[in-house]
Amino acid sequence: MEDGFFLHKATLFTMLLTLCIAPTFVRGQGTRVGFYSRSCPRAEAIIRSTVQSHFQSDPTVAPGLLRMHFHDCFVQGCDGSVLINGPNSEKTAGPNRLLRGYEVIDDAKTQLEAACPGVVSCADILALAARDSVSLTNGRSWAVPTGRRDGRVSSASDAANLPGFTDSVDVQKQKFADLGLNTLDLVALLGGHTIGTGACQFFKYRLYNFTNTTSSGADPSIDPSFVSQLQSLCPQNGDGTRRVALDTGSPNRFDASFYANLRSGRGILESDQKLWTDASTKTFVQGFLSGSGPTRLDFNTEFAKSMVKMSNIGVKTGTDGEIRKICSAFNA
Repeated sequence: MEDGFFLHKATLFTMLLTLCIAPTFVRGQGTRVGFYSRSCPRAEAIIRSTVQSHFQSDPTVAPGLLRMHFHDCFVQGCDGSVLINGPNSEKTAGPNRLLRGYEVIDDAKTQLEAACPGVVSCADILALAARDSVSLTNGRSWAVPTGRRDGRVSSASDAANLPGFTDSVDVQKQKFADLGLNTLDLVALLGGHTIGTGACQFFKYRLYNFTNTTSSGADPSIDPSFVSQLQSLCPQNGDGTRRVALDTGSPNRFDASFYANLRSGRGILESDQKLWTDASTKTFVQGFLSGSGPTRLDFNTEFAKSMVKMSNIGVKTGTDGEIRKICSAFNA
């Protein structure tokens, strides 16, 4: 799943919050839209303004927060467990070491504790910040069900089942299915890679390890005219932490161009490009491409639906969990 339109966006954002794509789309298992309308009526506005402020100075926080929410929900459910500091906490696991945006969550939490002490969970802050990140990058907004509570467990070992960049489509589908998400959800949510970047270390092997297959040494599924550009950005013995846009068409705009990249053999991550080569996922990719193919789909609509589904994975509500005072530490 890195500007002078902020006032315009803020106005649109407020209008869009009132829209729901379908009646069943806004409730989860114990969560509901407007959960804080009485207990902390300015909660969503505080979070939105905080994300916007950080985005203005560093646009890469938008894809960072979106990815962080994804990683949070896939481990222990959407309970803010990825935010916890500690030598063996989730954020220390390999797939989480490059997550970014923690300072945005901490900033929002500080402001919320001043306005409504002990009311808004860190898990909800992250879910709302992910939505706001999409809106700030020209994506469509959606109503986020809230009412999550924060988890009391955060272990690096639990992050082992996060989707990986070398996973086959079958493995990806199984990991999503294990959490109640279907193949359409998989294809829609990976579309979040329309914003943000990936480190060379996660795809450089695709550029040099196929010497017995192609003259360039690159994965044959990569567009040959794209190989030299990627190799110049990620030299074989170069810096593996250097970052490359995951959407070469419009890396800072939330749109469906990510899927056009897959059709053209310009998917950066192996797991992304496989969505085009596997028949079970290709039909949905085609659906997102200007409504072509047997299934016509609107990316923004389906992404929002899938985000709501994902954001209700394993949520803690009622008396489960806690409302942390500081997002990076469990309550004493």
